[in-house]
Amino acid sequence: MIMLKVPYAEKDEAKALGARWNKDSKLWYVPDGVDAAPFQRWLLKGVPLPASAKPAGRVDSYVGKQVVGARYVALEHDCNPFEPCAECGPKLAASGWTDARAQVLRIVGGLKT
Repeated sequence: MIMLKVPYAEKDEAKALGARWNKDSKLWYVPDGVDAAPFQRWLLKGVPLPASAKPAGRVDSYVGKQVVGARYVALEHDCNPFEPCAECGPKLAASGWTDARAQVLRIVGGLKT
């Protein structure tokens, strides 16, 4: 997560570029997957722009913590895990993620009226 110091008068411009507000740190940030180049003027002083806009590993951009969980699976490419993917399907099935998702969908399906 790349933190930004955006003046109040420029908040709409930063938001239009894709920046998000972190209420806990009271700072704007560049979410994962968003090109950080347009935000150079708002970078916190002394914090250089990383060579890659994406940090190593998966990070929950809202709180800046590493994503960890019983069903977490690191995907090798940027696909939507909620849609079928021939490349990620076997990895998700082997982790138990697919079975857990099916169980949640059955529960949620029973709640619909």
